[in-house]
Amino acid sequence: MTNDVKNILLVRIDRIGDVILSLPMLPLLKRRYPNAAISVLIRPYTRELVERHSCVDEVLMYEHEDNLRSLWSVLREIRKRRFDVAIIPYPRFRPALILFLAGVHVRVGSGYRWYSFLFNQRVFEHRKDAKRHEVEYNLNLLRPLGIDGRSEPEFDFSASSSAQAAINALMTEKSIAPKEDFIILHPGSGGSARDWSAANFSRLGSEVQERLGTKVIVTGGKGEEGLVQKVVAGMSGTPVAVVGALSLPELGELIRRAKVFVSNSTGPMHIAAAVGTPVVAFFPPIIQCSPVRWGPYTRKKKVFVADNKNCRLCMGSPCRSDVCMDQIHADEVCAAIKEFLNEQK
Repeated sequence: MTNDVKNILLVRIDRIGDVILSLPMLPLLKRRYPNAAISVLIRPYTRELVERHSCVDEVLMYEHEDNLRSLWSVLREIRKRRFDVAIIPYPRFRPALILFLAGVHVRVGSGYRWYSFLFNQRVFEHRKDAKRHEVEYNLNLLRPLGIDGRSEPEFDFSASSSAQAAINALMTEKSIAPKEDFIILHPGSGGSARDWSAANFSRLGSEVQERLGTKVIVTGGKGEEGLVQKVVAGMSGTPVAVVGALSLPELGELIRRAKVFVSNSTGPMHIAAAVGTPVVAFFPPIIQCSPVRWGPYTRKKKVFVADNKNCRLCMGSPCRSDVCMDQIHADEVCAAIKEFLNEQK
Protein backbone atom coordinates (compact mmCIF):
# COMPACT_ATOMS: atom_id res chain seq x y z
CA MET A 1 0.00 0.00 0.00
CA THR A 2 2.88 2.40 0.72
CA ASN A 3 3.82 2.89 -2.93
CA ASP A 4 0.18 3.34 -3.93
CA VAL A 5 -0.41 6.31 -1.61
CA LYS A 6 0.19 9.57 -3.49
CA ASN A 7 -2.00 12.09 -1.65
CA ILE A 8 -2.74 12.33 2.09
CA LEU A 9 -5.12 14.71 3.84
CA LEU A 10 -5.09 15.61 7.53
CA VAL A 11 -8.34 17.28 8.62
CA ARG A 12 -7.83 19.64 11.57
CA ILE A 13 -10.64 22.19 11.62
CA ASP A 14 -10.68 23.20 15.28
CA ARG A 15 -8.57 25.52 17.45
CA ILE A 16 -4.95 26.60 17.87
CA GLY A 17 -4.00 24.08 20.54
CA ASP A 18 -5.66 21.22 18.69
CA VAL A 19 -3.67 22.03 15.56
CA ILE A 20 -0.38 22.22 17.48
CA LEU A 21 -1.06 18.87 19.14
CA SER A 22 -1.59 17.27 15.72
CA LEU A 23 1.72 18.45 14.24
CA PRO A 24 3.62 15.30 15.36
CA MET A 25 1.40 13.27 13.02
CA LEU A 26 2.93 14.93 9.95
CA PRO A 27 6.56 13.68 10.10
CA LEU A 28 5.35 10.15 10.87
CA LEU A 29 3.09 10.24 7.81
CA LYS A 30 5.96 11.56 5.68
CA ARG A 31 8.30 8.78 6.82
CA ARG A 32 5.68 6.12 6.16
CA TYR A 33 4.80 7.57 2.74
CA PRO A 34 7.92 9.48 1.62
CA ASN A 35 6.66 9.94 -1.95
CA ALA A 36 3.21 11.17 -1.00
CA ALA A 37 2.05 14.79 -0.94
CA ILE A 38 0.52 15.84 2.39
CA SER A 39 -2.27 18.41 2.60
CA VAL A 40 -4.00 19.86 5.65
CA LEU A 41 -7.63 21.00 5.74
CA ILE A 42 -7.79 23.78 8.30
CA ARG A 43 -9.56 26.92 9.49
CA PRO A 44 -8.21 30.19 8.04
CA TYR A 45 -7.09 31.60 11.40
CA THR A 46 -4.85 28.61 12.13
CA ARG A 47 -3.33 28.42 8.66
CA GLU A 48 -0.08 30.03 9.81
CA LEU A 49 0.56 27.11 12.15
CA VAL A 50 1.03 24.62 9.31
CA GLU A 51 1.79 26.46 6.07
CA ARG A 52 5.57 26.52 6.72
CA HIS A 53 5.74 22.98 8.11
CA SER A 54 8.43 20.96 6.35
CA CYS A 55 6.04 18.04 5.72
CA VAL A 56 3.09 20.03 4.37
CA ASP A 57 2.70 20.44 0.62
CA GLU A 58 -0.65 22.22 0.50
CA VAL A 59 -3.09 23.92 2.87
CA LEU A 60 -6.82 23.80 2.13
CA MET A 61 -9.35 26.12 3.79
CA TYR A 62 -12.45 25.07 5.71
CA GLU A 63 -14.23 28.38 6.19
CA HIS A 64 -17.97 28.34 6.79
CA GLU A 65 -19.34 25.07 8.12
CA ASP A 66 -22.94 26.34 8.08
CA ASN A 67 -22.70 27.61 4.51
CA LEU A 68 -23.69 24.88 2.03
CA ARG A 69 -21.93 26.67 -0.82
CA SER A 70 -18.69 26.68 1.17
CA LEU A 71 -19.05 22.99 2.06
CA TRP A 72 -19.73 22.13 -1.59
CA SER A 73 -16.57 24.04 -2.53
CA VAL A 74 -14.54 22.00 -0.02
CA LEU A 75 -16.03 18.78 -1.39
CA ARG A 76 -15.07 19.75 -4.95
CA GLU A 77 -11.51 20.58 -3.90
CA ILE A 78 -11.05 17.28 -2.07
CA ARG A 79 -12.59 15.26 -4.87
CA LYS A 80 -10.38 17.00 -7.44
CA ARG A 81 -7.19 16.05 -5.57
CA ARG A 82 -8.10 12.34 -5.38
CA PHE A 83 -6.78 11.76 -1.88
CA ASP A 84 -5.80 8.19 -1.09
CA VAL A 85 -5.82 8.62 2.70
CA ALA A 86 -7.55 11.08 5.03
CA ILE A 87 -7.36 11.27 8.84
CA ILE A 88 -9.75 13.18 11.10
CA PRO A 89 -8.42 13.54 14.68
CA TYR A 90 -11.41 15.71 15.68
CA PRO A 91 -14.50 13.78 14.53
CA ARG A 92 -17.27 15.89 13.03
CA PHE A 93 -20.15 14.72 10.88
CA ARG A 94 -19.85 17.20 8.01
CA PRO A 95 -16.14 16.72 7.23
CA ALA A 96 -16.59 12.95 7.62
CA LEU A 97 -19.45 13.09 5.11
CA ILE A 98 -17.36 15.23 2.75
CA LEU A 99 -14.54 12.66 2.75
CA PHE A 100 -17.05 9.87 2.07
CA LEU A 101 -18.72 11.73 -0.79
CA ALA A 102 -15.35 12.73 -2.22
CA GLY A 103 -14.44 9.07 -2.56
CA VAL A 104 -11.30 9.14 -0.42
CA HIS A 105 -10.08 5.54 -0.47
CA VAL A 106 -8.94 5.23 3.18
CA ARG A 107 -10.80 7.33 5.78
CA VAL A 108 -9.47 7.11 9.34
CA GLY A 109 -11.51 8.29 12.33
CA SER A 110 -13.12 7.41 15.62
CA GLY A 111 -15.24 4.32 15.93
CA TYR A 112 -17.40 5.87 18.63
CA ARG A 113 -19.67 8.27 16.73
CA TRP A 114 -23.08 7.57 15.20
CA TYR A 115 -21.60 8.51 11.84
CA SER A 116 -18.48 6.34 12.23
CA PHE A 117 -19.78 4.19 9.36
CA LEU A 118 -18.41 6.98 7.14
CA PHE A 119 -14.89 5.89 8.17
CA ASN A 120 -13.56 2.62 6.83
CA GLN A 121 -10.61 2.55 9.24
CA ARG A 122 -11.83 3.09 12.79
CA VAL A 123 -9.94 3.54 16.05
CA PHE A 124 -11.97 2.57 19.10
CA GLU A 125 -10.57 4.83 21.77
CA HIS A 126 -12.56 7.21 23.97
CA ARG A 127 -10.93 10.58 24.67
CA LYS A 128 -13.41 12.04 27.15
CA ASP A 129 -12.02 10.03 30.07
CA ALA A 130 -8.59 11.69 29.56
CA LYS A 131 -6.46 8.61 30.18
CA ARG A 132 -3.63 9.89 27.98
CA HIS A 133 -2.47 13.07 26.29
CA GLU A 134 -4.16 14.46 23.18
CA VAL A 135 -0.88 14.08 21.28
CA GLU A 136 -0.95 10.36 22.02
CA TYR A 137 -4.60 10.02 21.03
CA ASN A 138 -3.77 11.71 17.73
CA LEU A 139 -0.79 9.47 17.05
CA ASN A 140 -2.85 6.38 17.85
CA LEU A 141 -5.08 7.29 14.90
CA LEU A 142 -2.16 6.38 12.65
CA ARG A 143 -2.11 2.74 13.75
CA PRO A 144 -4.47 1.56 10.97
CA LEU A 145 -1.85 2.86 8.54
CA GLY A 146 0.86 0.71 10.12
CA ILE A 147 2.49 3.66 11.90
CA ASP A 148 3.85 3.25 15.42
CA GLY A 149 3.51 6.63 17.16
CA ARG A 150 5.45 5.80 20.30
CA SER A 151 8.58 7.73 19.33
CA GLU A 152 9.34 11.20 20.69
CA PRO A 153 6.84 13.60 19.06
CA GLU A 154 8.23 16.25 16.69
CA PHE A 155 6.41 19.59 16.54
CA ASP A 156 8.49 21.44 13.93
CA PHE A 157 7.22 24.91 14.85
CA SER A 158 9.80 27.48 13.78
CA ALA A 159 9.57 31.20 13.10
CA SER A 160 10.24 32.74 9.72
CA SER A 161 12.82 35.50 9.27
CA SER A 162 9.94 37.98 8.95
CA ALA A 163 8.48 36.87 12.29
CA GLN A 164 11.90 37.23 13.92
CA ALA A 165 12.27 40.72 12.45
CA ALA A 166 8.82 41.70 13.69
CA ILE A 167 9.68 40.65 17.24
CA ASN A 168 13.02 42.47 17.06
CA ALA A 169 11.08 45.61 16.14
CA LEU A 170 8.57 45.00 18.92
CA MET A 171 11.33 44.63 21.51
CA THR A 172 12.85 47.90 20.39
CA GLU A 173 9.47 49.65 20.45
CA LYS A 174 8.78 48.38 24.00
CA SER A 175 12.31 49.30 25.20
CA ILE A 176 13.23 45.68 25.97
CA ALA A 177 16.94 45.01 25.55
CA PRO A 178 17.88 42.00 23.37
CA LYS A 179 19.41 40.12 26.32
CA GLU A 180 16.87 41.24 28.91
CA ASP A 181 15.06 38.43 30.73
CA PHE A 182 11.28 38.46 30.70
CA ILE A 183 8.36 36.18 31.39
CA ILE A 184 5.00 36.16 29.62
CA LEU A 185 1.62 36.14 31.33
CA HIS A 186 -1.22 35.11 29.02
CA PRO A 187 -4.48 35.51 30.98
CA GLY A 188 -7.04 34.61 28.29
CA SER A 189 -8.18 31.19 27.12
CA GLY A 190 -10.86 31.91 24.54
CA GLY A 191 -13.35 30.09 26.74
CA SER A 192 -11.56 26.76 26.38
CA ALA A 193 -11.34 26.17 30.15
CA ARG A 194 -11.90 27.68 33.57
CA ASP A 195 -9.66 30.72 34.01
CA TRP A 196 -7.36 31.99 36.73
CA SER A 197 -8.66 35.50 37.34
CA ALA A 198 -7.25 38.80 36.06
CA ALA A 199 -6.69 39.82 39.70
CA ASN A 200 -4.55 36.73 40.27
CA PHE A 201 -2.49 37.44 37.15
CA SER A 202 -2.02 41.04 38.32
CA ARG A 203 -0.91 39.86 41.75
CA LEU A 204 1.52 37.39 40.19
CA GLY A 205 2.94 39.98 37.80
CA SER A 206 3.60 42.35 40.68
CA GLU A 207 5.36 39.62 42.67
CA VAL A 208 7.51 38.59 39.71
CA GLN A 209 8.71 42.14 39.18
CA GLU A 210 9.20 42.97 42.86
CA ARG A 211 10.58 39.68 44.20
CA LEU A 212 12.34 38.26 41.15
CA GLY A 213 13.31 41.48 39.38
CA THR A 214 12.12 40.10 36.03
CA LYS A 215 10.32 41.95 33.25
CA VAL A 216 6.70 40.96 32.64
CA ILE A 217 4.95 40.98 29.24
CA VAL A 218 1.19 40.42 29.21
CA THR A 219 -0.08 38.97 25.93
CA GLY A 220 -3.49 38.44 24.42
CA GLY A 221 -5.22 37.86 21.12
CA LYS A 222 -7.79 39.95 19.31
CA GLY A 223 -10.82 40.47 21.51
CA GLU A 224 -8.78 40.18 24.70
CA GLU A 225 -7.75 43.85 24.86
CA GLY A 226 -9.99 44.54 27.85
CA LEU A 227 -8.67 41.56 29.80
CA VAL A 228 -5.03 42.45 29.16
CA GLN A 229 -5.67 46.07 30.11
CA LYS A 230 -7.32 44.93 33.34
CA VAL A 231 -4.35 42.72 34.24
CA VAL A 232 -1.82 45.46 33.51
CA ALA A 233 -3.83 48.11 35.37
CA GLY A 234 -3.89 45.97 38.49
CA MET A 235 -0.14 45.38 38.44
CA SER A 236 2.65 47.38 40.05
CA GLY A 237 5.94 48.03 38.26
CA THR A 238 6.24 48.56 34.51
CA PRO A 239 4.63 45.62 32.69
CA VAL A 240 4.41 45.59 28.90
CA ALA A 241 1.15 44.81 27.11
CA VAL A 242 1.14 43.09 23.71
CA VAL A 243 -2.40 42.33 22.59
CA GLY A 244 -4.05 41.71 19.23
CA ALA A 245 -0.94 42.78 17.36
CA LEU A 246 0.92 39.57 16.52
CA SER A 247 0.47 36.78 14.01
CA LEU A 248 0.73 33.26 15.40
CA PRO A 249 4.33 32.81 14.15
CA GLU A 250 5.25 36.17 15.70
CA LEU A 251 3.62 35.18 18.98
CA GLY A 252 5.56 31.92 18.85
CA GLU A 253 8.82 33.79 18.36
CA LEU A 254 8.07 36.12 21.29
CA ILE A 255 7.22 33.13 23.47
CA ARG A 256 10.42 31.37 22.39
CA ARG A 257 12.46 34.29 23.76
CA ALA A 258 10.67 34.31 27.13
CA LYS A 259 12.19 32.63 30.15
CA VAL A 260 8.81 31.29 31.32
CA PHE A 261 5.29 31.30 29.85
CA VAL A 262 2.36 31.43 32.30
CA SER A 263 -1.24 30.85 31.24
CA ASN A 264 -4.55 29.12 31.59
CA SER A 265 -5.21 26.09 29.39
CA THR A 266 -5.11 27.67 25.94
CA GLY A 267 -3.60 27.38 22.47
CA PRO A 268 -0.58 29.65 23.09
CA MET A 269 0.35 27.37 26.02
CA HIS A 270 0.84 24.57 23.48
CA ILE A 271 2.88 26.91 21.28
CA ALA A 272 5.13 27.58 24.29
CA ALA A 273 5.66 23.85 24.83
CA ALA A 274 6.38 23.36 21.11
CA VAL A 275 9.07 26.06 21.01
CA GLY A 276 10.75 24.81 24.20
CA THR A 277 9.86 27.56 26.68
CA PRO A 278 9.15 26.41 30.26
CA VAL A 279 5.41 26.52 30.96
CA VAL A 280 3.43 27.22 34.13
CA ALA A 281 -0.24 26.41 33.52
CA PHE A 282 -3.53 26.43 35.41
CA PHE A 283 -6.27 23.80 35.06
CA PRO A 284 -9.70 23.27 36.60
CA PRO A 285 -10.79 20.10 38.44
CA ILE A 286 -12.76 18.82 35.42
CA ILE A 287 -11.89 15.49 33.78
CA GLN A 288 -12.61 16.74 30.25
CA CYS A 289 -10.16 19.63 30.83
CA SER A 290 -7.58 17.49 32.62
CA PRO A 291 -3.86 18.30 32.16
CA VAL A 292 -3.34 14.58 31.60
CA ARG A 293 -5.00 15.12 28.23
CA TRP A 294 -4.56 18.85 27.62
CA GLY A 295 -1.46 19.82 29.59
CA PRO A 296 1.66 21.29 27.97
CA TYR A 297 3.46 18.43 26.20
CA THR A 298 6.91 19.13 27.56
CA ARG A 299 9.14 18.10 30.44
CA LYS A 300 9.70 21.78 31.27
CA LYS A 301 6.38 22.44 32.97
CA LYS A 302 4.68 23.09 36.27
CA VAL A 303 0.95 22.45 36.28
CA PHE A 304 -1.44 23.72 38.95
CA VAL A 305 -4.85 22.06 39.25
CA ALA A 306 -7.57 23.79 41.25
CA ASP A 307 -9.05 21.97 44.24
CA ASN A 308 -12.83 22.21 44.18
CA LYS A 309 -13.11 20.29 47.46
CA ASN A 310 -12.13 23.48 49.25
CA CYS A 311 -13.90 25.84 46.86
CA ARG A 312 -16.40 28.05 48.70
CA LEU A 313 -18.87 27.70 45.82
CA CYS A 314 -18.52 24.07 44.72
CA MET A 315 -17.56 22.49 48.06
CA GLY A 316 -16.57 19.21 46.41
CA SER A 317 -19.41 19.06 43.91
CA PRO A 318 -18.70 19.35 40.16
CA CYS A 319 -16.84 22.52 39.26
CA ARG A 320 -19.37 25.29 38.54
CA SER A 321 -17.32 28.41 37.80
CA ASP A 322 -13.92 30.10 37.78
CA VAL A 323 -14.15 30.47 41.57
CA CYS A 324 -12.43 27.09 41.98
CA MET A 325 -9.34 28.53 40.32
CA ASP A 326 -8.81 30.84 43.30
CA GLN A 327 -7.47 27.79 45.13
CA ILE A 328 -4.25 28.42 43.16
CA HIS A 329 -2.22 31.15 44.91
CA ALA A 330 0.15 33.66 43.32
CA ASP A 331 2.95 33.03 45.80
CA GLU A 332 3.24 29.32 44.89
CA VAL A 333 3.13 30.19 41.20
CA CYS A 334 5.87 32.77 41.72
CA ALA A 335 7.97 30.10 43.43
CA ALA A 336 7.58 27.83 40.38
CA ILE A 337 8.67 30.68 38.08
CA LYS A 338 11.69 31.35 40.29
CA GLU A 339 12.70 27.71 40.06
CA PHE A 340 12.64 27.83 36.26
CA LEU A 341 14.61 31.11 36.23
CA ASN A 342 17.26 29.64 38.54
CA GLU A 343 17.64 26.60 36.29
CA GLN A 344 18.44 28.88 33.35
CA LYS A 345 21.17 30.91 35.04
